[in-house]
Amino acid sequence: MGYAIIAKDGPDPSRRAASRDRHLSILTRWAQDGRLALGVPLFSPAWQPAGSLMVLDVPDKAGLDAYLAEEPFAVDGVWASWEVYPYRIAPLPYRPLPQPGEPVSATRTHTVTIALDGTDQGAAARRAAVRPAHVARVTSMAADGTLTMGGAVLDDAGGMRGSIVVTRHATDDAARAWMAEDPYMTGGVWKDITMHGTRFAPLPYRALPGTV
Repeated sequence: MGYAIIAKDGPDPSRRAASRDRHLSILTRWAQDGRLALGVPLFSPAWQPAGSLMVLDVPDKAGLDAYLAEEPFAVDGVWASWEVYPYRIAPLPYRPLPQPGEPVSATRTHTVTIALDGTDQGAAARRAAVRPAHVARVTSMAADGTLTMGGAVLDDAGGMRGSIVVTRHATDDAARAWMAEDPYMTGGVWKDITMHGTRFAPLPYRALPGTV
């Protein structure tokens, strides 16, 4: 288990620019030693920086606290707020993540989707009923590069209560069309969905679980 951080920037974009180099230095070190599984910016529909997704591969809250204490975007007030989700990356046949030296796109290439389950009494049963079909679908999507990373948002007891996925979709409409066919949508599992455009900063990532 690790943690996914969904952070929202404050209203002053100059803070991000002033802290960016130090931010990338921290991310490089954490990716290199395997504690950062993925870190990407989140953009507004107008393609302005709006926040960040950080997926940490740390065993406990002490690792989360250590990251936040070092992260310039947290310390310097670039992030006005953030939400932390216990998170487990699904082991799937992902393609390798971008590495140093690879080009950075000037435009949106991917979508980050946070999809939380319903909170009614039948929510867990609905997820369990369609999970095998969902896993079969995302396995093929990881293999063909459509799904860059996916995993489960966990509750305090370790049960699944949502998903965070990064997909190769350059628009919200394309990402919604992809999600609309997923068993977690057709089966009424995902209820609260938020999307953000993103692109990758190549970092010395270690392979995600299941990467081929």
